[in-house]
Amino acid sequence: MKNRKLVASLIVAMLLVTVSGVFAQATLYIPLISKGFQHQFWQAVKQGAEQAAKDFKVNITFEGPESETMVDKQIDMLSAALAKKPAAIGFAALDSKAALPYLQKAKAAGIPIIAFDSGVDSDIPVTTCATDNIAAAAYAADMMAKLIGGQGEVAVIVHDQTSRTGIDRRDGFVNRMKAKYPKITIVSVQYGEGDHLKSTDLAKAVIQSHPNLKGYFGANEGSAIGVMNGVKEMKKIGKIVVIGYDSGAQQIAAIRAGDMAGAITQNPVGIGYKTVESAIKALKGEKLPKIVDTGFYYYDKTNIDDPKVAAVLYQ
Repeated sequence: MKNRKLVASLIVAMLLVTVSGVFAQATLYIPLISKGFQHQFWQAVKQGAEQAAKDFKVNITFEGPESETMVDKQIDMLSAALAKKPAAIGFAALDSKAALPYLQKAKAAGIPIIAFDSGVDSDIPVTTCATDNIAAAAYAADMMAKLIGGQGEVAVIVHDQTSRTGIDRRDGFVNRMKAKYPKITIVSVQYGEGDHLKSTDLAKAVIQSHPNLKGYFGANEGSAIGVMNGVKEMKKIGKIVVIGYDSGAQQIAAIRAGDMAGAITQNPVGIGYKTVESAIKALKGEKLPKIVDTGFYYYDKTNIDDPKVAAVLYQ
């Protein structure tokens, strides 16, 4: 009888340990707050984060404002996430300065912040999972220079001038041109809020005022689609070299058709996955690098079907 009671007690204890372990994992909550939700890029980031959540057996949420201009709404999302006392937070800042007071609250509460895609001008994030946007945009500038023969007028449309991605992609492209290609003049840098309709109007206005324009760089998905639409509407296909950033169905179709010369693709699934993975590592007390570089590729119609490139394109 005693042996039976002992066995029964051991079984109950084991069940309690198992249940408590599962409960602990189930209640480990990590919200991810992105810069937007409308572009296919963010859907791919979400896909990667969800896969990591399954692999590490944690709960995540993934949300972002409808537009990448909605700084206040993103801050409200960050505030609401903090109120839920999460284990960690993934954050892609639209405006890193506006977010700082909330990030400081997270730090004070011992909640690790993992920056993703767009870094934060602060040492609060324990790491940033992102593309090296300066290097990627500089490579886009090199390809543009090559395709226009190293001279002529070019223009740029960027999604914003407040996020780290907007600043770095603008500066990466502009500074490479200034440093390496003295015969190339950047005649315009505009900000289209990542909206393809606004970017189309901006591109058309620049093309009209600069009839000798030879190249145009769109620094994110919405910007690139806007540039492409503007070039089409102004009947400049084949006369203006267009290079984009990100992918998505419209850019891929334009590159296959030869209307867009090429684009930089990030690894959005990898960004999402590494953000959740880094949060788990931070919670375990593991040391993380300042930047988790998730890589990039330049793709055009010659390599778009290369398995390495195709794996990081999203539609």
